[in-house]
Amino acid sequence: MVTDPQQACFEAGIKFGSLYHQFAGTPLSPESAPSLERAMAEAIENQPFCEAVDVDIDEEALAEAADDHGYVELTGRFMEVQMRIVYEGVTVRTEMVMEDGYPLMQVVAVE
Repeated sequence: MVTDPQQACFEAGIKFGSLYHQFAGTPLSPESAPSLERAMAEAIENQPFCEAVDVDIDEEALAEAADDHGYVELTGRFMEVQMRIVYEGVTVRTEMVMEDGYPLMQVVAVE
């Protein structure tokens, strides 16, 4: 039997997998970053049990990495993400952080 906290953590993982793999590789410039932040958050917030998503794309890092055409492909190194998932009264807070050049999604708290 799966507990409510375990199911809430599973739901958080599904949301992160969806967010990252749906948007990774998107052509992005510093000018288009704010609209993509909103689109990513709003898309994931449509999923069940997702209470809040905060996406922050580092526009300065984008500008530094941009190619001759002024854009770069979105990867985890350009963004910070936090999510709050609520399942059956259990709140899971998560975040994506870079570790050794790799984006890791992790549970911050289960309340």
